[in-house]
Amino acid sequence: MFFNNIHIRIRIIFLVFSLILLIIIFRVFYIQVFDYKKLNTLAESLWSRNLPIAADRGNVLDRNGKLLAGNITTTSLVVVPNQIVNKDLAAEKIATILNCDKEKLLKHFNKHVSIERIHPEGRQLNYDTAEQISDLHLDGIYLLKESKRNYVYPGLLSHVLGYVGIDNQGLSGIELYYDKYLTGVNGAIKYLSDGKGHKLDMAEVYEAPTSGVDIKLTIDLDLQLAAENEIENAMSKYNAEGAMILAMEPNTGEILAMASRPTFDSNHYQNSSTEIINRNLPIWMTFEPGSTFKIITLAASIEEKTVDLFTDMFVDSGSVNVEGATLHCWKSGGHGKETYLEVVENSCNTGFVSLGQKLGTERLMKYINDFGFGQKTGIDLNGESTGILFDISKMGPVETATTAFGQGVSVTPIQQITAVSAAINGGYLYTPFIVKSFLEPETKNIIKDNNKILKKQVLSKESSDLVRYALESVVANGTGRNAYIENYRIGGKTGTAQKVYGGKYSHSDHILSFIGFMPADNPQIIVYVAVDNPKGVVHYGGTVAAPMAKSFLTSAAEILDIKKSVDTLPKEYTWLDTKYFKVPNVIGLSKKEAQDLLKGYKIQYSGTGDNVIYQNPEGGLFAKEGGVIELLLN
Repeated sequence: MFFNNIHIRIRIIFLVFSLILLIIIFRVFYIQVFDYKKLNTLAESLWSRNLPIAADRGNVLDRNGKLLAGNITTTSLVVVPNQIVNKDLAAEKIATILNCDKEKLLKHFNKHVSIERIHPEGRQLNYDTAEQISDLHLDGIYLLKESKRNYVYPGLLSHVLGYVGIDNQGLSGIELYYDKYLTGVNGAIKYLSDGKGHKLDMAEVYEAPTSGVDIKLTIDLDLQLAAENEIENAMSKYNAEGAMILAMEPNTGEILAMASRPTFDSNHYQNSSTEIINRNLPIWMTFEPGSTFKIITLAASIEEKTVDLFTDMFVDSGSVNVEGATLHCWKSGGHGKETYLEVVENSCNTGFVSLGQKLGTERLMKYINDFGFGQKTGIDLNGESTGILFDISKMGPVETATTAFGQGVSVTPIQQITAVSAAINGGYLYTPFIVKSFLEPETKNIIKDNNKILKKQVLSKESSDLVRYALESVVANGTGRNAYIENYRIGGKTGTAQKVYGGKYSHSDHILSFIGFMPADNPQIIVYVAVDNPKGVVHYGGTVAAPMAKSFLTSAAEILDIKKSVDTLPKEYTWLDTKYFKVPNVIGLSKKEAQDLLKGYKIQYSGTGDNVIYQNPEGGLFAKEGGVIELLLN
């Protein structure tokens, strides 16, 4: 019995030990086969060290490939604490070079870590500083390549481009919105160390960093520079509180220029207030648009056929009573009897009240919503506002009347230019965008294109054609005369909006604006100009914003190679204007015949002979009274 018990116990013990051995064997097998990678990684982490090499961010280019934001190679200070022989001496020497506190450096040097980056004192060091540290030849002290963002044109496109933090992370603008594309993949120098962190005398492995994707904007640098120049002049001339210029390709929604004041330098954004940095006025600022909003009322009236611009008449007495509220036209005493085309030319408030009443609240608000007001346009930038519209359920006759001429509603410049683009481009409402394509950094091959996005058609082509004609007439014969450019077909509309303080309209402070496009028969560019409370000038959009638009569009005609036209609407000149007249065609005529036709001009001859074979300006174009006409003789 005792013998049997011993054998049973031995068998049980044998089985237990066999089971334990099997478990150990299985565990070893599992570790060697299934868990190998994890354990190998853990083991490598004990002796493998990586010195990080920062990758360059992708470049930001204009639509023609001109560099707007690139990178500068700088140096970063990294230490391996266990490799530093005399930490106190090293800290003292480096603190002297960096002009920082020695004790602060010692805290970095005494950390129980494999690698420590000296931040922020040791970041983005210039060449001279890095060389001084390198000349110390201290163990455990490493200088590594670091990329620093560089904005080529300080203060230019700052709100659009944005800026990056010290770790090259996008914090605003394009840098933030497209950060995942612009951010590269960091590289490293890999080496082996012993258990105490001392570097082993073995080969290093270099893993090259991969740069981020390049981004090409829809912005045209030359147009942007022209816009910046106009704003600088306006801010200096009028001592304005702010100003903005926004230009777009009306047939696609591509932003061609976006400039505003106040601005900041993206290279030194820390020197500017967060209020300035975070407010990209063309997409953030909301204000009453004033008369530029009348374009939407005009477009809706034409589309709904509630008025004939050429035959229907309106009598403006200077004011109109709506439900007990007296609404005034900007011209004291009114414009008298006029066609509705003249209502548009004269920017007659009471005439637009009439147009709003003909449409009715529901139809007017339907078109305002269809044109994209009261909602974000969807532009690929952060910080866009929605604007404010009346709640249609709470709108009465007075709200309808004021909305019709741009008072009581709040819009953003990007909404305004997008909506007017739809009114003049055949009726198509597009989503505005500012990034055109993404490029592979080495080959510059296109990885991805952003194409135009059609939201809806809001007008018929016929209605859009008539809107363009009416707005061209505004520039030739109406309040937009100061934007007229001889030999080019320009359309547009002025705007003068009272600023609101504490729910009350100011009688002295205004936002003056103009929205214009060219050529009027086939628009290639549209521009919105707004100046906030200029000083020392009569407060009308036609006196301040329209001349700025004229100057910008004159530059745009050359930059975009927009051809001159002999089909321009003649301008109604006043006694203040420099007069231009159409030049007769004298090619093929004799010298004497040409002289007779060109009386009033100065003639400059080239060549010899008696017959004219070339003239500049060509026949049919406008030339300044008393100006020079060049004639080439055979």
